[in-house]
Amino acid sequence: MIRRALACLFTLGLVACASQPKPSTPPKQTGQQPARPPLPVPAAKPAETAVEQRTDAAVLDLTPVPFEIARANFITDTAARFNLEPAWIEAILARAQWREDTIKLMSRPAERTIGWSEYRPRFITASRIAAGQKFLAAHRAELTRVQDRTGVPAEIIVAILGVETSYGGYTGKTPVVDALYTLAFRYPRTGDPARAQYEARRERFFRDELAQLLVLSREQDLDLAALTGSYAGAMGLGQFMPSSYRQFGVDGDGDGRIDLLTDLDDVFSSVAHYFVNKGGAYGWKRGGPVAVQATLAPGREPFEPLDWTPTWTLSELATRGYTPMAPVPQGETATPVTLAAANGPQYWLGFRNYYAITRYNNSKMYAMAVWQLSEAIAGRALPPA
Repeated sequence: MIRRALACLFTLGLVACASQPKPSTPPKQTGQQPARPPLPVPAAKPAETAVEQRTDAAVLDLTPVPFEIARANFITDTAARFNLEPAWIEAILARAQWREDTIKLMSRPAERTIGWSEYRPRFITASRIAAGQKFLAAHRAELTRVQDRTGVPAEIIVAILGVETSYGGYTGKTPVVDALYTLAFRYPRTGDPARAQYEARRERFFRDELAQLLVLSREQDLDLAALTGSYAGAMGLGQFMPSSYRQFGVDGDGDGRIDLLTDLDDVFSSVAHYFVNKGGAYGWKRGGPVAVQATLAPGREPFEPLDWTPTWTLSELATRGYTPMAPVPQGETATPVTLAAANGPQYWLGFRNYYAITRYNNSKMYAMAVWQLSEAIAGRALPPA
């Protein structure tokens, strides 16, 4: 999720979006616990901005831990976990800076504040479609090889790069160490008790990503001092977080190194590998549908399941009033999607491949934008926004 702060709602294991914050000179760290600036309380949100709920998330101890202790524990734990020198970790952290722009941007991802009718035009434009078609034509041979091997269509891979970094045109200028250091120890809090567990998990997630970055730099010989990316620590053309880089990165050209910053063969293979594997049993299905528009019977309320796993049969969805507007292959299961379009609600059924896109960025609007951009790149007609 990535160039501007428009498509970024980050979840465990997914990808973050690059941004273009105004230049700032954050203060060097001090020995005291930095204050976590509160997030603004959001207004009522459209249904499509809801975040998928996890029923298996562990309950965390919310007792505050002083910054000095949390930092020292991080160094000790990371050194032991990845067999790194504590002194080396300390030297890296000593040069890290707090990023106030990261805090501000993390507090206002686009999915929280706008609906589909405003969101889609920011990503699906004539210029982005044309650039995607040009990019696809320029790299068709490499993309076709990946498509044949993995089943992930070339236009889907291109659309991801188009949404994330404008096909590599902007991959972010924030020092990745600074971004992750800030969010690892200063993740913003709303003060809302209902969000306390979520916010604590987010901070823990970014603390782990900081550790993953350190070991990744050793594995792939990355220059941490020169490494830049998004305000949330994602990097490269596909905006992989460090843990995803390590877990899903693929050496696409067989040169012995996984380079997701500049090597297109590696990038294409890694994006496809992510789609196929991140969703587990619901990873990308070769030749499967992504989404189909549906109608909702008059008087029926939209169904918004907390878990987006596409396990609902068409007959089960029919009992809730949903009828697909196009033929659906026999045996497919789906999750319902409601989008606030310009002329009223749009109802969709998202299949296994739609769910696979949400694993890249946990947002229904993001997944729909990527898919529709890929359709436009492939020359297929789109429904109105």
